Amino acid sequence: MSKATHNPTAGAMPQAEVSATAGTIKTVLILAGLAVLIAAPMFVYPIFLMKLLCFALFACAFNLLIGYTGLLSFGHAAFFGGAAYFTAYSVKEWGVTPEIGLLIGMAGAALLGLVIGFFAIRRQGIYFAMITLALSQMFYFFCLQAPFTHGEDGLQGVPRGHLFGLLDLNAPLNIYYTVLAAFVLALLVIWRFVNSPFGMILKSIRENEQRAISLGYSVQRYKLGAFVMSAALAGLAGGLKALVFQFATLTDVAWQMSGEVILMTLLGGIGTMIGPIFGAGLVVALQNYLATSDFPVTIITGLVFMACVLVFRRGLIGEFYASRLGRRLGFQHRG
Repeated sequence: MSKATHNPTAGAMPQAEVSATAGTIKTVLILAGLAVLIAAPMFVYPIFLMKLLCFALFACAFNLLIGYTGLLSFGHAAFFGGAAYFTAYSVKEWGVTPEIGLLIGMAGAALLGLVIGFFAIRRQGIYFAMITLALSQMFYFFCLQAPFTHGEDGLQGVPRGHLFGLLDLNAPLNIYYTVLAAFVLALLVIWRFVNSPFGMILKSIRENEQRAISLGYSVQRYKLGAFVMSAALAGLAGGLKALVFQFATLTDVAWQMSGEVILMTLLGGIGTMIGPIFGAGLVVALQNYLATSDFPVTIITGLVFMACVLVFRRGLIGEFYASRLGRRLGFQHRG
């Protein structure tokens, strides 16, 4: 009579094969997406593509806060528009190179994030959101009255300059690939941040803040760190937009801009890396298409948002991740 033997690795092999297959699929999709972005300016207007990349980065920065920390900010326009002003002013008035201008914009946005976050993180839920909105509106009125912003006229005629003193950014392809490189680098930073021990603690705070406190973590310090990081990356997006369009206006710091980035993130799916990019692409493409039609952009965008909330509660990409096909491909919604 033969004895039945138990092989502890018998059930592990299929799971390992599934994980390897999922990893391969993800790698192929990432490389394919990168190849599409590299070739895109040959077929699509580069300015439109750069606008899409700037807002996609803005949405990813916002998603870093709401998707992985659970903090809903109504004031992210302050960081986006503030960095646009800082970058535009430093490049135009001080004559610095564009990379220095972007760093100044990011530093200014991070400083704003530190100040606003210092007051906002002391509250939770709707109170946190309202504090960010109030402080963002204060910054809006500061930009309206400050002489260096030129009020409602904004900063216009911002020179793109030469990147590192070598690459002429007035050439459409040069500035496009510069924006693309900054976008990819920022995504890598976000991915590393989310998957670091710091990011894991942020997720634990989002899921159960009291438990994180009981484990000895300084919750407010981690929240503030995430807030500042999100603000700095939003500032990078704003600075890039100022260089691409060569102006910075009050529209960039208005509360409607904060609403747009919330819409983009929710449409794509919070807590996912790809969702905000997809949502930003959808909103920017919709705005670009409706701009040449007789349809009211705001109403159509609002209807799309309502339909998404009612039908796709997790966002378009979030629903795909949660579907059977998404799970089989290894795209679990882990946010």
